Amino acid sequence: MCTLIQKYNVPGPRYTSYPTVPYWNMDGFSGAKWKNTVRRSFIETNRSEGISLYIHLPFCENLCTFCGCHKRITKRHSVELPYIDTVLKEWKLYIDFFSEKPIIKELHLGGGTPTFFSPEHLKILIEGIFRYANRAEEYEFSFEGHPNNTSEAHLQTLYDLGFRRVSFGIQDYNETVQKAIHRIQPFENVKKVTDLARKIGYSSVGHDIIFGLPHQTLKHVEETILKTKELMPDRLAFYSYAHVPWLKGNGQRGYKDDDLPTAEEKRNQYEKGKKLLSKVGYHEIGMDHFALPSDGLYQSMLTGGLHRNFMGYTASKTQLMVGLGASSISDSWYSFSQNVKSIEEYRHLVDNDIIPIYRGHILTDEDQFIRRHILNLMCRFETTWGGENEKLPNFEKVLERLMELELDGLVVCTPKKVCVTDAGRPFVRNICMAFDAHLHRKTPEKRLFSLTI
Repeated sequence: MCTLIQKYNVPGPRYTSYPTVPYWNMDGFSGAKWKNTVRRSFIETNRSEGISLYIHLPFCENLCTFCGCHKRITKRHSVELPYIDTVLKEWKLYIDFFSEKPIIKELHLGGGTPTFFSPEHLKILIEGIFRYANRAEEYEFSFEGHPNNTSEAHLQTLYDLGFRRVSFGIQDYNETVQKAIHRIQPFENVKKVTDLARKIGYSSVGHDIIFGLPHQTLKHVEETILKTKELMPDRLAFYSYAHVPWLKGNGQRGYKDDDLPTAEEKRNQYEKGKKLLSKVGYHEIGMDHFALPSDGLYQSMLTGGLHRNFMGYTASKTQLMVGLGASSISDSWYSFSQNVKSIEEYRHLVDNDIIPIYRGHILTDEDQFIRRHILNLMCRFETTWGGENEKLPNFEKVLERLMELELDGLVVCTPKKVCVTDAGRPFVRNICMAFDAHLHRKTPEKRLFSLTI
């Protein structure tokens, strides 16, 4: 295993999209083309499956130094309503070029810290969204909550608005690690909000745990999972800390590389954690995600309905995902777009009736082909292909790279199928990289991805 870690511990994408953002082709992209692909996708799927909506709420009161998200640190809560007003204006810009009232199947509030916003203001936001939209018959609304500031009023208000899933960022329960990442939250706080959510009626409570954090040891990971066992969240994200200080500067430069576990130590943390989670009763769902058999994510995996997009793993697929808010990313299935990151610029563009995107990518036929295979690997740990008409001109190169992965015991290949082995699951990012035509055509000019291990 140590040899494989040394071999495959290279910078690589997490594949929440394909092509990945550094390989988006801006030369072939325009706002007009983006709108056309959104209209096309909306017409094709609104009535049959509905759409997804992601709303980015970027404010946090304190900086968590491990975080790679786009956020604005402030204690001024006067920013809440002006930001919500702008998000609702942006939503209205989309509504104006939809051909009919959208049917929302999935809605997720991410951040930042969504519970930075007061329950009253979150109610204004959600009611404003549905002034122009309907709910799908089977919908899933979810939000991310901070254990220290998620109140009973937050949970009850969002529950009354249709939310049934909440996830709490835990990271690690050890005080030394918490101090290093500037995220102090006692176990009692987590237990309180988890119990409250269940008491109110939430059907799925999730916890996020990270391994590979500064000063984190194998014992810390074990203790965190044993504490997690006391609460038994319905699903867990157990993922690797992405150390990219050259991209996320100010926070992640607060500690040295020597403060981080080695690649071998990180892999040991993951393997030990995975074994403990399995022993407790969790099942691995895609990359870095685990769920109890009663959770919808596990049921979706069994039926083949698991999907992955910029919101992470979801229990069902929608072809169109609209991202609202500064830095949000949208997916029309035929193209991607990302909003401007500056809150001031975002507000200025929306106030001038301009959809606030600043970059994007129109998917080619090749992109669509590869995207399908990467999604299959990420969601089902296998993918298949058919006749010659389903192969790329350079598909032989993909097969050559898969052969090397097979020799290392990470995949099993047949003429029309590749399956990820149990030993290969920790290396699924590397396996997806074998299909990534953009990555193999042009190595990034600078280090843009975190290490895969």
